[in-house]
Amino acid sequence: MVAGDLALVAVLVMLGLGVEELDNGSTPRMAAGAVTVLALVLLRRRLPVVTLVVGSALSAYLPGAFLVGILLGWSAGRRISGVVRAFGAFTLALLASIALSVAKELPQGRPVLVVVFATLIFLATTVMPGLASRYWSQRRTLLRALQERNAQLMRERAMVAGQARLRERQRIAQDMHDSLGHQLALISVHTGALEVDPALTERQREAVGVLRQASVSAMHELREVVGILRDGVEAPAAVEESAGPAPTHRTWCCWTSRCRSWTG
Repeated sequence: MVAGDLALVAVLVMLGLGVEELDNGSTPRMAAGAVTVLALVLLRRRLPVVTLVVGSALSAYLPGAFLVGILLGWSAGRRISGVVRAFGAFTLALLASIALSVAKELPQGRPVLVVVFATLIFLATTVMPGLASRYWSQRRTLLRALQERNAQLMRERAMVAGQARLRERQRIAQDMHDSLGHQLALISVHTGALEVDPALTERQREAVGVLRQASVSAMHELREVVGILRDGVEAPAAVEESAGPAPTHRTWCCWTSRCRSWTG
């Protein structure tokens, strides 16, 4: 930032020396113009109103500091907050420029021409850059606000979509638990009862045992799938309880006798 300001100072000082040379300026006035340009450029960010007014006023007596008004108008239009304050600052700078220009040219007796010329020069070299800078600054602020708003809307949309996916996964998990879990538990119970039925042969009992073991494995796999669908949450205890511990031989005998009494 400082290096850029020094580069601007160097350019403006060289241009100002050229203007002073055309105006037959003295060496002290050239030095004063260079010092003024240096001070105004370095202070324009911290004191935009002061530098605008001082630069506009001194340009009447220091032609070498004339071109710095473009930079001061741009900086003031960007950094002065509030429309009323900016209008007041530019109006005060215009009045100061007109007053000192009239005071300088008063011995020649052309005040109206000086006022018109000074006003036109101020509007072209200070007000226009200030308006352009203010428009550009407000446009950039608006674009930044729109980008932040768009990013916020995208985050909210992603959150809503994620919640919808989570609800759908939980619904699927609940449906699988309600339908498949109960059916697998019934298959396991009935195959366990058939496994201890003395009317079955050894080969049939072995086949029924394989079927019961397959149903138990299917219940464990269902519990794992339900846990995955619920984002890592373990399956509800109802699934595990529906599977239950492996029934004992006495339990199977009771179930077998009940089945025989019902079918008999």
